[in-house]
Amino acid sequence: MRKVFGILLIIGMLPLIVFLFTKIGVELKSASAFSKQFSSSVQMTEKQAVVPTLLRDDNNNTFSEEYTEWREPLKLADIPTFAQQLFVQSEDAGFYEHMGFDLTAIARAFMANNDSGVSSQGGSTITQQLVRMRYLSQEKTYERKMLEIFYAYEIEQRITKDEILNSYLNEMYFANGVYGIGGAATYYFDKPLKDLSKAEITFISAIPNNPSLYNPLRFFDNTKKRQLRLLNKLVEKNVISEEKATQYKKEPITLKIKKKKQLYPAYSTYVMSELRSLISEVDGFHKLFEEAKTSPEVASLDKKLTEKVNAVINQGVIIQTALDVNKQNHDTQATSALLANRGKLQASATVIDNNTREVVSIYGGKNYRKFDFNRAYQAKRQPGSAIKPLLDYAPYLEKFKVTADSVINGAPFCKGDYCPKNYGNITVDNITMRTAFKNSYNTAAIRLFDRVGMDKAFSYLQPFAFDRAMKNDLSYSAAIGGFTHGVSSYQLADAYTSFINGNYNRSHAIRTVKTRDGKLLYEWPEKNTQIWSPSTVTSIRSLMAETVSSGTGQGISSSSDYIGVKTGTTNEYKDYWLAGLSSQYTAAVWLGYDTPIEMEALEKERLHHKIFSAIMK
Repeated sequence: MRKVFGILLIIGMLPLIVFLFTKIGVELKSASAFSKQFSSSVQMTEKQAVVPTLLRDDNNNTFSEEYTEWREPLKLADIPTFAQQLFVQSEDAGFYEHMGFDLTAIARAFMANNDSGVSSQGGSTITQQLVRMRYLSQEKTYERKMLEIFYAYEIEQRITKDEILNSYLNEMYFANGVYGIGGAATYYFDKPLKDLSKAEITFISAIPNNPSLYNPLRFFDNTKKRQLRLLNKLVEKNVISEEKATQYKKEPITLKIKKKKQLYPAYSTYVMSELRSLISEVDGFHKLFEEAKTSPEVASLDKKLTEKVNAVINQGVIIQTALDVNKQNHDTQATSALLANRGKLQASATVIDNNTREVVSIYGGKNYRKFDFNRAYQAKRQPGSAIKPLLDYAPYLEKFKVTADSVINGAPFCKGDYCPKNYGNITVDNITMRTAFKNSYNTAAIRLFDRVGMDKAFSYLQPFAFDRAMKNDLSYSAAIGGFTHGVSSYQLADAYTSFINGNYNRSHAIRTVKTRDGKLLYEWPEKNTQIWSPSTVTSIRSLMAETVSSGTGQGISSSSDYIGVKTGTTNEYKDYWLAGLSSQYTAAVWLGYDTPIEMEALEKERLHHKIFSAIMK
C-alpha cells in the first residue's frame, strides 16, 4: 500500500515536473534522456568508499595508516542515539514518516527559489542527501533535483530507514578529507565516537551542513556558533532540556587533531609491495604471469592485478604483520649511525626470523622517508660472491655427496674467452672446499658450477623469490655473481633461509589480511620445499662459520651460538654484500651508492661487516 501511494504521489507531481522543465530551457534535451533512463528502472551503482588500510605490528599495534580519506565506518548500533537524533531533528524531522522525499518541503523550497530566481539544494531529506552523495553530482539544476527525488524513492524501497540513516552518518563529509561521524570523532578529538561528550558530538555535527564554512581548523568560531544553534534545535524538539543545552554550550571544546600514523616507513612500504605479491600468488596471477608469452599479455595481467589490489586496499583492510618494533628501531638507528657523515653512501638490509621465516626488520636506506626508493627490495644489484653458496657450493655438495673438507681444483679456468681471476690474481691448485669458500676463490667456485652443469645449478634457484629475469640469465659469469639485473637484500636473505634447515618457505612480512569485521581475505600459503639435504646444510653452515673465524668475514661479532656468512664484492668495488645466519636471524646487507662508483677505499674499513654485526645482535 505504501509503495502504491508513493507511485500515486509521483504521478500527481507530473504537472509540476512539466512546469519545472519548461522553466529551464536548455535542459529539455537532457530531460528526454532522463525519461528513458528512469522508464525501465533506476540503476544505482554505488561509489566505492575508500576506507583506511591499517598496518599492525607483531603486538597488534597500528603503526601505519594508508589512506587519502579518513573514515571510521560504524554500525548504527555503535552510533549514540543522541547523534542520530541530532541529525534527524536538524536535517529531516519527518525522516521516519516520508517515502524518501518531503513534498511540502520541496514545494516550499521551489517557491523560495522561484521568487529569488536561483535554484538551490533546499527541501532535501536525509535520503535525498544520501542519494546525492552516492550517485549524483552536486550541480544545482532542476533536472538533477528531480532525478534525486526518483532515486530517493527507489532507495527507500530497497533498504530500511535504519540502513539509510547508518549509511548517511558514515558517508557525510566533515571537511579536511574526513568522512562519516566515526571518522570525525577520531580525527578532531582523537578518540572514538562513543567516548565523545554530547557537546563534542554536537560540535562535529555542525560541520557537514557547510564543510567549508564550518571547518573547525579554519573557522572554529563559525563551527561553535552552529553548535549552539543545533543545541537550541534539540531543545525546541524536546530532545534535551534547556538546562542540559546550557550545560553543553558552556563545555570547552578542545580539538586534538589526529596525526596520520606513518611509523617505520621502510617496513610499511615493503608490506604494501608484498601485499601485491600475496594477492598475485593467492588469486592465481603469478601463474598467469609465468605463462604469458607477449608484452601485451603481461601488461593486461598487470592492469587486472592492479585493479584487484586497489579494490582490496580501498575497502579498508587490516594487515597484520611480523614487524618487531624494537628490532626495527635498533637496526635503523645502528645502521644510520654507521652511515652518518658519509655523504651519499647508502645501505639496505633485510632481517628474517629463523623460526617463523618472517621479515622482522627492513632498512630501506639512509634518511628513508615514506615512498622513497626502498633499497631493501627495489634496488637490484649484482651479488658478487654472495651468490656462491646458492649457485655453486650447495649444488655441488648435493650432486656429488662430498663434505666441506673435500679437495677441489682451484686452478685457472676458462670457458671460451671468459677467464675469471681470483682477488689479487692469486693462483691456487688443489685445495679443500673449506679453503676455497672462506677465501672466496673465483676459479674454484666456477669449476664447481661447471661440474654441476649450468642448467642443474640454476634449477636450485627456481623456488626462491628471485626475479624471472635472473632465472633466465644463464651464463658462467653468474657463478660468481655476474647477473644482468642482480638481486635485492630481501631476495638474498630470503634465499639464505634455505640454509636454516634445508627447507624453504618464502619469507614474508604479512601474516594476515582481514576486513574490518575480521573476515580473513589473504594469508601466505604454507609451501615448504626441501631444497638441500641435511648434510649439505651442515657443510654450508660450517663453511660460513669458518668464513667468520678465519676468512673474508673476519671482524663480524655476534653473541649468538652460531654465526656464519658469505661476503660479496662486485667488479671495481661498486657493491659490498654480506649474507648469513645466526641462531635467531637470517640477514643480508648491501653497501654502495645509488649511482655505482668505485669503493676500494672502503674495503679495509669493512663497514658492511659492522652493519651486519649490528643488525644480528
